[in-house]
Amino acid sequence: MADWRAVLADAVRDAAELCRLLGLDPSVAAAAQDAEACFPLLAPRTLLGRIRRGDPEDPLLLQVLPRPAELADVPGFRSDPLGEAAATICPGLLQKYRGRALMVTTAACAVHCRYCFRRHLIGQAGNLTIGGKPKRRPGGADLGLPCPQPPATRGPKVEDWELALRRIADDTSIREVILSGGDPLAIEDAQLAQLAERLAEIPHLRRLRVHTRLPVMIPQRVTDELLSWLRGTRLTPVMVVQVNHPAEIDTAVAGALGRLVDAGVPVLNQAVLLRGVNDDAEVLAELCERLIDIRAMPYYLPQLDPVAGGAHFEVPEAAGVRLIGELRRRLPGYAVVRYVRETAAEASKEVLA
Repeated sequence: MADWRAVLADAVRDAAELCRLLGLDPSVAAAAQDAEACFPLLAPRTLLGRIRRGDPEDPLLLQVLPRPAELADVPGFRSDPLGEAAATICPGLLQKYRGRALMVTTAACAVHCRYCFRRHLIGQAGNLTIGGKPKRRPGGADLGLPCPQPPATRGPKVEDWELALRRIADDTSIREVILSGGDPLAIEDAQLAQLAERLAEIPHLRRLRVHTRLPVMIPQRVTDELLSWLRGTRLTPVMVVQVNHPAEIDTAVAGALGRLVDAGVPVLNQAVLLRGVNDDAEVLAELCERLIDIRAMPYYLPQLDPVAGGAHFEVPEAAGVRLIGELRRRLPGYAVVRYVRETAAEASKEVLA
């Protein structure tokens, strides 16, 4: 099995190469150039085998291929759609909901999702040094978070998280810490193990949640070392992955998620409702059933966050409500995902259906 680091390093970073590998007309790559310059393409080769060759409208391809529509200036769509600047406690640490705090551990990802609500932070996909000085990136918004460092710089160390750890330790109302990014699993296991151990030393913490796409994009990421640190502290681990379409689940992905479940790590799936990808009752029903079959629980189906560059993925809320109604008619209750919307400064997500 290929090492996950090698797979990540070998990811496709150029629209022309992506189109060549997938048998797409060169005009598709040409149309991607301007959007690619604003938010670079990044797609692991492990994903390409799940994309239909020669189909520019393939639902998996739509999630990673830059499109001219990303450059449209659409009212209501902005660089910080969830008000994360206002929710920032200290660089790299956010608290939006009672009892939980979120650590933005890195700006690196395994894939650049074109609808990402942090796309203006991630941009160059370098490392995010927690505790660094916030900067305004050229062409990007100041979110009150440290500027991504160039990919050649070192990865984060526990010392980089010191300020965030102190703030978590000082707030006894926090019961759960969420590791996010970027993608926290783009960080080496040795560093994540140290972070988990430090968090476990904080008496009032109970749970450690990891939000990641890496086990789906690069299934080789589920290693013995990963399972060891997830289960190696007193904190209860929970992993939230993102699968938006049933075609993303191949044998390798099913095996990777199964290893997590077998190790005692609950796996929840949070898909995003996306036009052209999963705004169809048949697709969503198949996705929910496939997830149940591999023991990953359908969790949330969020309405698209109104991020600048992502408006072309938006599905009207009324259509989303109808889709959930159809799922309830087709599936057992435990397999029906909750349709939600997150709004800046609200105390919780709003359940739409």
